Amino acid sequence: MPWFYLVIAGLLEIGWAVGLKTTHGFTRLAPTVFTLISMVASLGFLALALRHLPIGLAYAVWTGIGVVGTVLIGMFAFGEPRDLARVICLTLIIAGIAGLKFLHAH
Repeated sequence: MPWFYLVIAGLLEIGWAVGLKTTHGFTRLAPTVFTLISMVASLGFLALALRHLPIGLAYAVWTGIGVVGTVLIGMFAFGEPRDLARVICLTLIIAGIAGLKFLHAH
C-alpha cells in the first residue's frame, strides 16, 4: 500500500503544479481551490507512504513523478519546447529514481 500512496501523492503533485499555472496568481477561484486541495492531499498521501518507506527514496519518487509529469504536461498541453535535450534530462531523472528504488530493494 505505501507505493500506491506514493504514486497517488506524485500524481496529485502534478495536479497542484499545473494548477498553480491555471490560477493566474491565485486570482481564479476554481483553479485555486483545486490547487490547494491537491497540495494538501499530495502531502497527506506522502505522509502515509512515509510510514513504511525511507524518506530519501519516497521523496525522490514523489518529486520525480511530479517533475516528469509536469514537464510532459507543459510540453503537450502548454506548448513548451519538446527538444531532445529535455527528453534526455527527463530520462536521466527517471533513471535516477529507478536506481534509488533498485538500491532500496537490495
